Amino acid sequence: MPTGLSVHIGLNQVDPVAYDGWSGELNACEQDAADMARLAGAAGFEVTGPLLTGDATAEAVTSALETAAGRLAEGDILFLTYSGHGGQVPDLNHDEAGDRLDETWVLYDRQLVDDELFGLFGKFAKGVRIWMLSDSCHSGTVARRLPELLSAGELGRRFSTEDPREVGRRLRAMPQPVQSAVYARDRDLYDRIQKARTAKDLAKIDAEVLHISGCQDNQTAADGIVNGLFTGTLLEVWRGGAFPGGYRALHREIVKRMPPDQTPHLVMAGAARPDFARQRPFTI
Repeated sequence: MPTGLSVHIGLNQVDPVAYDGWSGELNACEQDAADMARLAGAAGFEVTGPLLTGDATAEAVTSALETAAGRLAEGDILFLTYSGHGGQVPDLNHDEAGDRLDETWVLYDRQLVDDELFGLFGKFAKGVRIWMLSDSCHSGTVARRLPELLSAGELGRRFSTEDPREVGRRLRAMPQPVQSAVYARDRDLYDRIQKARTAKDLAKIDAEVLHISGCQDNQTAADGIVNGLFTGTLLEVWRGGAFPGGYRALHREIVKRMPPDQTPHLVMAGAARPDFARQRPFTI
């Protein structure tokens, strides 16, 4: 019988000391993590955490993934979810052909650079399946658009609806001025992280990675009152397990229900095989 482990990360705010006074408050990320942990537990996964807000530090996330890598063998599965802000730091190892920015998860005490995450994936054994969901924004394009998107007028137009679930939504991306200030202050740290690691596009990953993100690189991911828009839509499609299809079918149905300015993206990495995408989600 294969082993299933799951790690769920959700941050409703970050430490303002670590982010130049910005607390990054969100509504629904902790609930996203709790809901994913609940589904994973019901499906027989051994659940770590969830790691919520102050517990979602870079050290805690790294330790959880290293522990999972040490336990899982060929045929086993890791279910990994992240709900929170996305950010960027300048790309120093030249794996980003477009905006020359490395993507990050905005954890409580610092950003986790995508090169770090892919390096952790490289510690998993051949034949381990990794299913990752990230409900956040990530691209440099997103950062450049944030000042106008965060205006009250734009948010009013974007979420003009009578549905009370739409009230008070925020975007899950660190504003560009904050990113610039944080990098200027902590440049030595983030430069050292990248210089010590292989660029993510060159990382050797023997595991099979299937990643469904909350939006395309040039879009924004919306927060919500109960769940993020992407996570809430996933739960609606899944219908407590009544959905009959595999990962690709799940992704297609989520996309059908999402607004045109937030289109979830599915990508496979590492040694991923096509049959992985046809398997049933939330199963070991």
